[in-house]
Order: sequence, then structure tokens, then C-alpha cells
Amino acid sequence: MSDTPWLTIIGLGEDGPDGLPPASRTALAQAEIVMGPARHLALLPDLTAQTLEWPVPFADGVTQLLGLKPRRVVALASGDPFWFGAGTTLTKRLDPGEWRVFPGPSTFSLAASHMGWPLEATTCFGLHAAPLTRLRPALAQGQRLIVLLRDGDAVRQLATYLTEAGFGPSALTVMESLGGPRERVTRTKAQSLPDTGFHHPVCAAITVRGTGRAQPLASGRPDDWFDSDGQMTKRPVRALTLSTLAPQPFEHLWDIGGGSGSVGIEWLLSHSTLSCNTIEPRADRADTIRANADRLGVDRLSVITGTAPDALADLPAPDVVFIGGGLSETLLDWLTTRLAPGTRIVANAVTLETEALLIRAHTRHGGDLLRAELSQAAPLGPKTGWKAAYPIVQWSVTL
Repeated sequence: MSDTPWLTIIGLGEDGPDGLPPASRTALAQAEIVMGPARHLALLPDLTAQTLEWPVPFADGVTQLLGLKPRRVVALASGDPFWFGAGTTLTKRLDPGEWRVFPGPSTFSLAASHMGWPLEATTCFGLHAAPLTRLRPALAQGQRLIVLLRDGDAVRQLATYLTEAGFGPSALTVMESLGGPRERVTRTKAQSLPDTGFHHPVCAAITVRGTGRAQPLASGRPDDWFDSDGQMTKRPVRALTLSTLAPQPFEHLWDIGGGSGSVGIEWLLSHSTLSCNTIEPRADRADTIRANADRLGVDRLSVITGTAPDALADLPAPDVVFIGGGLSETLLDWLTTRLAPGTRIVANAVTLETEALLIRAHTRHGGDLLRAELSQAAPLGPKTGWKAAYPIVQWSVTL
């Protein structure tokens, strides 16, 4: 019996079989079934294998593919299947040893080569099924971006988005069918995109220019980045809170009493592997949180409209919990008795009543207790004086 896995994933470029290495060609010649999108199948010559067109939605094709085991199957993907491609979607349903992969050059590599850009210093986005707002944290003067787009219409949407964000002068290089005989390259600016049609597969290389506002990289972004009805952890306290939350890769946060969502959103902006559940009792504020997250370009945020602790029971277990609102004895008891050892809790209090709760929690469970008093210069008659904010008491503990 052959030791060759039943499934071979081949990365195919716009140049079709001409760009395939010998191993990929051999796998195609030996396959019983070749399955792929219609565009990819059309690039191949006549095959002795049975061909199957990948259905829409994509998930239906995964089920169909798995049903072909143990026959010798080739699945076609674009370029490098493991860089914003279909590779992971397929292999996560398989056991080790069931597949082999022959990747081709990724669209990112082809685009960077065309532009003469160092790929390690270029930010890459796969926006086939993601909103253009995902670009927002990367929009800063001089940034180089390569963006994979869903279809030709998305090019105009991209140009409009950049222009409305204040980055209309950005250099925009639109590349269609890179690496193949139908390759076409259009060099323009976002604000002056020509009135022409673009066709899939398409990507864009962007050199960001303009007077648009860049997002700061540090925690404690200015308050006016967030829409709010006033219920928000303000910038200095937010910076202090994020420092205490101390996000680490792959961690999950519960943000209890989301308000405007500013803490959860800044948590997510810290690293692309982080995730967050925000719990907010008011539906209007929950809508505001979602809108703030979309505008600032973060996902992996799930907003739960409800009250803690009742809304917590079915959520993924957290690594870190922040309580910015709704602090109560019942909530603290629920958290400290049900969460796993090693979970970190950070809670902020402004009122005397909630401050007393944190002092008692510190007595029972230890941890750190901090009191911060902040003042800001403000007009005082014809002169200037210090205007004090309410003191913040912060308790943090590792269970």
C-alpha cells in the first residue's frame, strides 16, 4: 500500500501548469479526482482525472472533499494555500499524514516582487471576506500595504475608504491576474481611481499618504476615537488599566460593563491573537461598542447584551477579566469561586460603595490595591487651575 497521503493540495498560479514544479505535475497526472474552483480548473489542460468544481458556499466543498477519501484527490488552491488561503480550513479537519502540500508563489510574493518591496517590512491583508475597516490600524504615513480583495468592485470601495479616511493621495497599484497571461497593472492614487472595471483575482499595493489621522500604537488612545454617551474609561485610566491587564498572545478577555467598549477594543489592538467578550446590559451601548470596534478595525470581539454574572455562564473561559461597570459582591463571589486558578482579575471602582467592595476583596484574596488621583489643567476664572477627576481604586489579583 502506498504511503502517499490520499489528499494533495496544490497551489496554482495564473500561469496554470506552466508555473507548476515537477512534483505538482506528477500529483495531477496520478490523481483520480481533481477538485477546485472553476477558475483554477479552467487553467489546466485536459486531465485523465475526474474534475469536480468547488461549490458555493465554500464549507459545502470541504464536506464533499472529505467524502472522497481514500481516493487519490488533488485540491487546487491559489498560490500559497497557507497564507490567507484554503489550506488551514482543509487540514484542520484531517489527521496528520492525510495530506501533503505543494505551494506556489503567494499573491503577496508576486505583488512585492512587482513593487520591489521587502515583504518582511510590508503589512499584508487578506480581505476576501473581511471589511475594509480592518486596514484602519495600519493607515499611517509611509506604510506599505498589500491587500487581497474579494472582487473587482472592491477596488473602488477600497479607494473610497482611503479617501474618506483622509488618505486620498495614497499611491494605489491595482494588480489583476498577477503572474499570468491576463496580468494587468494600474498605477493611480486612491482619490483619482480611473473609471474602469477591474476583474478578479485582484490585489492592491498601497503606499499610505495624506493627512488622515493615524491611530497611536500605545494603549490609552485619545477618547475621541470612541463614540460614547459618557460611560467610558477615560484615556489615562484606560492606559493604566491596559497596563494592569497585561495582555499576552492568545489570551481571552471578559470585559464586564463595556460602556463604549474602549478597554476591550484596546485589548484587541494589542495583538492579533487576542479575543474578547464584552458584556453590556444596555442594548444601545452594545450597538455603540460594535460600531466602535468596526471603525477602529478590530474583530474577535463578541458583544453580549446582558448582566453579569448571569450572562457569563456559557462564555468561553477567560484568561483575564476586567470589571469596569456593574461591580457587586455577587459578581466578585461568582468570579472568585468559579474561574480557574491562574485567571487574572482587574476591577476599577469610583464610588465609595464599590471601593469598599474592592478593599474587602483585597483582604480576602490578596492581590494589589491601587488608588490613582488625576488632575488636569483647566480655566479658573481668568487663570488656570487643577481640575481633579474622581479618584480611581483598582484591585488586581491572580486567582
